[in-house]
Amino acid sequence: MPSTPRCFRVHPADNVATLLDDAVAGEAQLVGGETLPIHEPIKLGHKIALSDMAAGQTITKFGVPIGHASRNIGRGEWVHLHNCESNFDTRSGGLDLHTGAATDTKYE
Repeated sequence: MPSTPRCFRVHPADNVATLLDDAVAGEAQLVGGETLPIHEPIKLGHKIALSDMAAGQTITKFGVPIGHASRNIGRGEWVHLHNCESNFDTRSGGLDLHTGAATDTKYE
């Protein structure tokens, strides 16, 4: 892992960036931009907030609204199932945070 993890904003309208490296608490370098704080470990490929977002605010990636903040999200926070509700999958709020598995279905 590089000494400073990198993240990438896909589209200029995005308010999240995608981690290009695994990151621990500290900082991430936005490719072509500023340094962002990181408040917790975030895995490669996951989203990080580029600015503070209020609950209900639209989350934009690829220049497209992909969901909305289910609670306030701070700049540098991991944006995932625990604080983002999908515009495309009504079950997103019921998925396991780390595995993505449905928690509303029992498999026997």
